[in-house]
Amino acid sequence: MEMPVPNADVIARKAQIVAALSKVMPSGAVISDVSETRAYECDALTAYRCAPLAVVLPRSTEEVSAVMKICHDMGVPVVPRGSGTSLAGGALPTADCVLLGVARMNEVIETDYENRFIRVQTGRTNLSVTGAVEQEDFFYAPDPSSQLACAIAGNIAMNSGGAHCLKYGVTTNNLLGVTIVLMDGTVTEIGGAHLDSGGLDLLGLICGSEGQLGVVTEATLRILRKPEGARPVLMGFDSNEVAGACVSDIIKAGVLPVAIEFMDRPCIEACEAFAHAGYPMCEALLIVEVEGSPAEIDEQLSVILDIARRHNPVELREAKDADEAGRIWLGRKSAFGAMGQINDYMCLDGTIPVTSLPYVLKRIGELSKQYGLGVANVFHAGDGNMHPLILFDANKPGDLELCEDMGADILRLCVEVGGCLTGEHGVGIEKRDLMVDQFAPDDLEAQMAVKDVFDPKWLLNPAKVFPLAASESRRNFALAAE
Repeated sequence: MEMPVPNADVIARKAQIVAALSKVMPSGAVISDVSETRAYECDALTAYRCAPLAVVLPRSTEEVSAVMKICHDMGVPVVPRGSGTSLAGGALPTADCVLLGVARMNEVIETDYENRFIRVQTGRTNLSVTGAVEQEDFFYAPDPSSQLACAIAGNIAMNSGGAHCLKYGVTTNNLLGVTIVLMDGTVTEIGGAHLDSGGLDLLGLICGSEGQLGVVTEATLRILRKPEGARPVLMGFDSNEVAGACVSDIIKAGVLPVAIEFMDRPCIEACEAFAHAGYPMCEALLIVEVEGSPAEIDEQLSVILDIARRHNPVELREAKDADEAGRIWLGRKSAFGAMGQINDYMCLDGTIPVTSLPYVLKRIGELSKQYGLGVANVFHAGDGNMHPLILFDANKPGDLELCEDMGADILRLCVEVGGCLTGEHGVGIEKRDLMVDQFAPDDLEAQMAVKDVFDPKWLLNPAKVFPLAASESRRNFALAAE
């Protein structure tokens, strides 16, 4: 994956830059030793690595503002980082950048149960937001598989979803307001503790912007009452295509489960060996969960199970108690880690219309044979958010490049059937050069014009989202204009 040539002038001024940052930051908050910055050389897309010029770990919005102003005035690129769990290279540093990590900014600022919101610093992990309110029977709905580790900052940057987004929506549906620091150090409040804001939808612009427009330091999030009850059911099928057709029929029936998750045989076997969830050994597995009162759960499951039976399942199993329900979800939540124990893989993130699931799963199987690389499928089937895991050997010359080519074909397939390149992992560096397959030149120009307004020098999160040639041209034009 090509990266921009580092700015030699910035690298030559490293000592000066570090000294300026150290003046506005407390002791231990600026890291510049090469051996220590290597801890930040990549995110969860570990195939690509580059140690940053320096790392800054602020604890407040004021400290972030001071850092941003210095970097702006000195012409230093800034790469924002939450917990580093991005699977698209969204927090990959460049050799001439200051990596700004918000992990130390993890406090709860305000909780209002009556108005159903919580305000937090964005270094707080996703799961700990629910942990802060669950004693009052509330929860925060978005639940990425990495929710134990991923930060709210990254969730906002990538508009993350999770297993339960089918009913509750993704981050943008649960985000009420942000405090954002612009590249020149300006601190701005957008939205707030109210249902909707007047004027332009700037909050919708910020959520999913992948650190291109500013650094979000605080977030006001919607919290919800916990449902009265929930119950998952396992459905086993003898082919991926049949399982995909079952998903499509459930959605068409007008029933709204809280989640519909899909796993194929390679993933089932890995998850069962890892989590011992009691999964049936079949070709494809669906986990469908509904929630509500006991009567509501029974009524919804009755419709769903009738649909499943029409597809000749090899197994149907309702969770009998909370322990069994927990094991079912433990297996699914452990999927990425379980696969990582047996093989190197690249996790994709394309989204398609649910009705296209059978066809797309069939084509992925054909591409697997064409490229000679295995694929394990695990994804949020209810909203068509695909996560094919392409298996390869990182130590075999040429295998990574072959994997990338196959991944590009799968993502183009998603666009061809009316979907898009990403659902929740973002574009990052992984999909930036595929943006031309989804967007016309005028569309990309409009998106880059928005960045021009927020970040005229193109210093924020370089080499991400936009095709490299286009973003470098924009950045060089900005430098020449100075």
